[in-house]
Amino acid sequence: GERERRPRGMRWRGRGRGQAARLAALCLGSFLLAMFLHGGLSPASDQLNEMEIGPDNTDLASQPPLLSTPAFPDVRREQRARRELLDEACASHRRRGEGPRRLLTASDLRHLVVDDRHGLLYCYVPKVACTNWKRVLLVLAGQAARPLDIPAGRAHAAGAFRTLDSFAPAEINRRLRTYLKFLFVREPFERLVSAYRNKFTRAYNTAFHRRYGTRIIRRHRRRPSARALRHGADVTFAEFVWYLTDPRTRRDGPFNEHWDTIHSLCHPCLIRYDVLGRYETLERDARYLLSLASPQHPVTFPRSSRSVTTTGLAAAYFRNVSPFYQRKLFQLYRLDFALFNYSVPAYLNMG
Repeated sequence: GERERRPRGMRWRGRGRGQAARLAALCLGSFLLAMFLHGGLSPASDQLNEMEIGPDNTDLASQPPLLSTPAFPDVRREQRARRELLDEACASHRRRGEGPRRLLTASDLRHLVVDDRHGLLYCYVPKVACTNWKRVLLVLAGQAARPLDIPAGRAHAAGAFRTLDSFAPAEINRRLRTYLKFLFVREPFERLVSAYRNKFTRAYNTAFHRRYGTRIIRRHRRRPSARALRHGADVTFAEFVWYLTDPRTRRDGPFNEHWDTIHSLCHPCLIRYDVLGRYETLERDARYLLSLASPQHPVTFPRSSRSVTTTGLAAAYFRNVSPFYQRKLFQLYRLDFALFNYSVPAYLNMG
């Protein structure tokens, strides 16, 4: 038969139109999610008008000044610096073959909360003020007057928000390309200690005790009592670290979101976030983000009565972890330290 003509520079594996069609379908089925590789995509299609897609926030540096408050120019400069450091860290890890895969899948987008009214995508990270951020989003949606009027349980209720993975591929790409995307991070080990304290030292968290505590005690405690095996309510921090670093844990399935790595939840080397907030500068970064998100109807981010600096608390918990396990744990969270420019904690003794 007549040979099929192919454009120069394109190479197909296999023969015939059928295999070419199957290959094209396979590429489409992997979402394409536009290979959201750090630089974003081209501007939105002309078929979508500005009201449908919201403002183009893909280039934070090009946005006009929003407030005359003296602090905000500093915050904008700091945001650019954080963005550049993240870009450099992602490129460095990719060069060493340690970077993430280059395509997103639906499961990667489960943590991106969608606010279509304001054109926002928020990647929530447990133990980084995510309860208050969800409250703020509910206020922006008109469901309450003030964030603290919303009970924490309601903010975390199933169905309270729609997440990006629930949309069709074309709609996912449009939102990734045109919405303002933001992420708040925290020093990895301080976040980990906060997760441990909340889930394993609070009497009311019986679901976590039974699901995770009993498994941790069964695997990592010598001669556990029958009560401990039944309730799982007295897991020590050292036992929690042993559990995290045990290869069997990863084979059992993904980490729980409360102690999973930030880069696994939010994929910052694949999705270009416009605002990179930090727990350590939470109130200032929140004011800045909300000035971008809703300048006409400002919402005040809830003030916390707790200190955001928990370095001393983390150091106290790590005293009971051997250097060997400190080293293994650091390897698990090393990429979060690097991507978000956190120093190795001075209290670590990794031998």
